[in-house]
Amino acid sequence: MSNEEMVKEAVEEAKKNAQTESEETDETVEEVEAEVEETESTEEDKKDKKLFKRKPKKDKKDEQIEDLTDKLTRQMAEFDNYRKRTEKEKTAMYEIGAKEVVEKILPVVDNFERGLTAVPDEQKEDSFVAGMEMIYKQIMTTLEEIGVKPIEAVGKEFNPDFHNAVMHVEDEELGENIVAEEFQKGYMYKESVVRHSMVKVAN
Repeated sequence: MSNEEMVKEAVEEAKKNAQTESEETDETVEEVEAEVEETESTEEDKKDKKLFKRKPKKDKKDEQIEDLTDKLTRQMAEFDNYRKRTEKEKTAMYEIGAKEVVEKILPVVDNFERGLTAVPDEQKEDSFVAGMEMIYKQIMTTLEEIGVKPIEAVGKEFNPDFHNAVMHVEDEELGENIVAEEFQKGYMYKESVVRHSMVKVAN
């Protein structure tokens, strides 16, 4: 074989090898591309399944339990509101009743005070008078324990919420709109006025 023939044969063989490698490379690229496409389609299928996946339907028993629980919660809230409202109404009714009783007792207290004030000094040591004073003090202590207290008037600034002015006097020694004298003592039951003080207002 001549050198020229040997060169041709080597060139042909090199061409065959190059063609084979190119075909193998193309096959490998195609396989990789196929795998990528398959992976992408699988991920898209998963996404689609997640998007279009139906929510599990609730059992009828679970729905009934939820409905009954909601009704019970509402009824408990309504009962609690009713209880609070009833307590307020009972308290208000009790206070109204207590004020009416106190209002009826006050004239008795007034008469005790008038009677004790009218006792002459020489008779104040008498046992009967001492007994009346003890009863009067007991009545006032009892009233104070249930929340009844007299309204301060003399020397205080006139306040229409607590005082009822029936007279007016000019007095330079007293300031403007000051209570100069009390004709009838006023009383409060807790935070409300049972009877206004009947007073004389100066200036």
